[in-house]
Amino acid sequence: MSFTLYPAIDVRDGRVVRLRQGDYGAETRYGDDPLAFAVRHAQAGASWLHLVDLDAARAGGYTLLPLLDAIVAHTGLQVQTGGGVRSREDVAALLAAGAARVVVGSLAVREPDTVAQWLARFGRDRITVALDARQDAAGTWRLPVHGWTRVADETLEEVLARHADAGLVHLLCTDVARDGMLAGPNLELYRRLCERHPGLRVQASGGVRDMADLHASRTAGCSGAVLGRALLEGRIDLREALAC
Repeated sequence: MSFTLYPAIDVRDGRVVRLRQGDYGAETRYGDDPLAFAVRHAQAGASWLHLVDLDAARAGGYTLLPLLDAIVAHTGLQVQTGGGVRSREDVAALLAAGAARVVVGSLAVREPDTVAQWLARFGRDRITVALDARQDAAGTWRLPVHGWTRVADETLEEVLARHADAGLVHLLCTDVARDGMLAGPNLELYRRLCERHPGLRVQASGGVRDMADLHASRTAGCSGAVLGRALLEGRIDLREALAC
């Protein structure tokens, strides 16, 4: 199975940022020109980009259409993007603007039947469901939503089972406790998801520190990994990682 690297660009107020454990009050800024980051990733040999509208993730209403259009036009990257996707019209607009896949987060937790309709309408390869999970004191994986400001009633496994039954192919799963922490990906979680749902192409997200973590994610069964802070801070050389 192929393994895809997704350099991540998280945008808030027009800047490239990273949040620690999903906390909007714990932001690190890396630059004011998201397009320049995308160009560098393309020049390093990337074929995909993971683009997140953090403002919209909390408030709704995707705001990065001009940036998405510019990235597609100037880099040729295939862009997986989301944040604030709430309606069929939102999905259609992003795909029309050049997105290769649309990422659906909170709505995939609240309204799985709606997402099932989108999978049928737009195609299973055009939708990525992003489930951000946090383990509670009892060991149950819970799902923070609305920019990680609330917690859903259903568990990770309950929601994921419904999407798998609907034909979902692409899953991005983030262990919130590891996001932006450079603590290593949660390999146990990914191994469990891949074993229980072999039809899914799981993207590891959160905690990736180095090349060893990428190899371990692949060994755990993941089909790809999202590269955030480690890439932004030079802990991973994208060209080298792609070559491997």
